[in-house]
Amino acid sequence: MQKNSGIGGQAVIEGIMMRNGDKYSIAVRKSDEEIAIVEKPYKSVIPGKKVWKIPIIRGVVSFIDSLVVGVSSLMWAADQAVDEEETDENGKVIVKTEEEKAKEEKQWKWLMTGTVIFSVCFSIALFMLLPFFLAGALRRAGAPDVLVNFLEAILRLAIFLGYMLIISRMKDIQRVFAYHGAEHKCINCIEHDLDLTVENVMKSSRQHRRCGTSFLLIVISISIIAFLILGLFGIQSGLWRLLWRLILIPVIAGVSFELLRYAGCHEGGIIDQLVKPGLALQKLVTREPDEKECEVAIAAIEKVFDWRAWQGK
Repeated sequence: MQKNSGIGGQAVIEGIMMRNGDKYSIAVRKSDEEIAIVEKPYKSVIPGKKVWKIPIIRGVVSFIDSLVVGVSSLMWAADQAVDEEETDENGKVIVKTEEEKAKEEKQWKWLMTGTVIFSVCFSIALFMLLPFFLAGALRRAGAPDVLVNFLEAILRLAIFLGYMLIISRMKDIQRVFAYHGAEHKCINCIEHDLDLTVENVMKSSRQHRRCGTSFLLIVISISIIAFLILGLFGIQSGLWRLLWRLILIPVIAGVSFELLRYAGCHEGGIIDQLVKPGLALQKLVTREPDEKECEVAIAAIEKVFDWRAWQGK
C-alpha cells in the first residue's frame, strides 16, 4: 500500500506551495529562470491541537485554513512575477519607509481576507444556490418535490463539471495545472520510496488520492445526497429549504474531509472504486509538467520536508 507522507500542496502562479506540519514553502520560477523560495510558519485559524482530534470539525477548520494559506501563497507568487524593486517614471528606485512597508502589509492582509470571503461566497452561490434557484422554477410550475430535488442535483453536478472544463481550456490556467501535476508527481515519487530526482518525478503519476479537486467532487456528491434526503422531509417554505442548505455546508465539508482522509490512507475494495471519479477528474485539472516545473516542485518540498529521513535512507 502507498505510504502517506502527510505533505500537501497547491499550484500557484509559476510555482508550487507545499505544506508540512507547522510550516509551508512557496517556490516560483522567476522571469530570469531563478527559483525564488520562501518558508513560512503555518498557523491555523483555530490554534491548538484539540480541534484536530474532532472528526467533522477538523475538516471545516482544514478547509478554511487551506483557503487562507492558498490565497496568501498566490499573492506571494504574484508578487514575485513583478520586479522586486519599484521604480518611478525616471527609472529611479523607490525606497520605502518602514511605515509605508507596514501600511502595504496591512493592505495585503485586508486584500487576502476579502479574497477568501469572496471565494467562499462565490463557490456557495455558484455550486449551491444557483442550482437551488434554477430548480425552484420547476417547483413553481407545479412539479413534485422528488423531481425538483433530482433536477437540482443534476444541475449542481453539471455546473461543477462545466466550470472545471471551461477553466481547463484557459492558456494561463493550463500552466498552473502543469504545476499542479508536478506537485502530485513529487508527492507520489516520495510516497513510492523513490529518490526525489527530476527523472523519478517525471515518471511518477500526476494523479493523487488526496487531491483537493477530489475533495471538491466529494463535497458536490455528498451535497447531492444530503439535499435529496432533505427533500424527503417535505419542507414547504422556500426560505427554510435555502437555510437548511446553508446550514449543512460546514457538515458536508467536514464529512467530505473525513472520507478523503480515509481514502488517502487505505486501498482496496470499495475504496478504490470510490476514488476513481476523483482521479478521473484530475486528468482535467492537471497537465504533464516539464523538467523545469518539476525542479520548482522539488525545491518547494525539500524546503519543508526531509524526505530521506521519512523514507529511512
